[in-house]
Amino acid sequence: MHHVLILGAGTMGKVHAAAYAEMDDVQVVGIVDSDYEKAAKVASPLGAPVFASVDEALSTLDYLNIVDICLPTFMHKEMVFRFAEIGIDIICEKPIARTLEDARGIIDFCREKNVKLFVAHVVRFFPEYELAKKRIEEGAIGKPAVARTFRGGIFPTGWNDWYADFSYSGGLILDMIIHDFDYLRWMFGEVERVYAKSLLGRNLLRLDYALVTLRFKSGVIAHVEGSWAHEGFTTRYEIAGQKGIIDYDSAKEMPLVMKSKKAGKGAGGVAVPESPLKKTPYYLELEHFLLCIERDEEPKVTAEDAYKAVEIAIAALESIQSGKPVTLNSEKVHPRV
Repeated sequence: MHHVLILGAGTMGKVHAAAYAEMDDVQVVGIVDSDYEKAAKVASPLGAPVFASVDEALSTLDYLNIVDICLPTFMHKEMVFRFAEIGIDIICEKPIARTLEDARGIIDFCREKNVKLFVAHVVRFFPEYELAKKRIEEGAIGKPAVARTFRGGIFPTGWNDWYADFSYSGGLILDMIIHDFDYLRWMFGEVERVYAKSLLGRNLLRLDYALVTLRFKSGVIAHVEGSWAHEGFTTRYEIAGQKGIIDYDSAKEMPLVMKSKKAGKGAGGVAVPESPLKKTPYYLELEHFLLCIERDEEPKVTAEDAYKAVEIAIAALESIQSGKPVTLNSEKVHPRV
C-alpha cells in the first residue's frame, strides 16, 4: 500500500486525488493547502485529513512514503528538498523547476539522497500521442521530416494569480507548451536549435501567444504553437513523413487520422478515432510511477527528460529576448529569463 501526501488542492491536486481514489493500492493520507475549504472538497471523497502546512502534516502523520507536489512551479525546489531530505519518494508536477539551475539542483539532491523523482509530463501517456509515436516507429509515414503542434486555451487562473507573474511561472512557454517540447523530443531525439517569437514583453493583460521552431539533430523541423488567448482547450499535431501524414485535432469529431500517399493518386485517409478510456492519462501516469517505485524501474519520463524540456523552454525564452536562434548545449549556463 502506498501512502501519498498531496501538496496543493488546485487543478492538478484535484486531478491527481481523483486518480488515486480509483486505485486499490493507494491511500491518500492528507491534502496540504492553506485554503481549508478548497482542500476539504478534495479530501472529503477520499476520507483524508486536511493540513494547513507541511509542518503540520509531518508532525501529525505516522507514515507516508510518497509526496505528490501539485504546487506552483516556483515552489517545487523547496518542497523537493524538504521531502528528499527525509527519504520520501517524490512525484512532482511539470515543469520540474523555473530555472535550469534549480532543475539540476533538484535532480542532484534527489540522487544524493537516493530518493526516486518522477516529473509528471503527462502527454506521453495520452493514447493519441502514444499511437503517433508507435506508428512512426513502425514506419507508417516513412522518415519524418516536419511536425506541427498546437496547444491552446484561456489564460489560466491560479493561486494568487501566479501564472500572470512571469518570474514565477515562465509564462505560456515554460508552463504549457513545454508539454510539446517533451513529446517532440521523445519522438525525434535531441533538439539542436531553437527560434521563438511571442507576445512576451508587450504588456497585454492575460493574453499570451508563442510560436517556436525547433530543429532536431535528426533533421526534423517542428513548429510549436501555443496560446493563452482562446476560449476552450484544444490540442493538435500534424507529423509529415516521406510516405504520409498523421493528423490529430482534439476539436474534431474524428480527431485522429492517418493519410498515406499513393503513387499517381490523391491521398486516401484511414481514420483511427480516439476511444474513450476508463483510465485517464493522469491515472495511467501515476499508476506507472507507482509501479516504477515498486519494481525499482526507470520511468517513461525520467528526471533528465524533465531537465531537457526545461532547457528547450529556456532557450525559447532566450530567443524571444534576443530575436536570434539559440543553439542548445546542455553544458552551458542559461541566464534567468
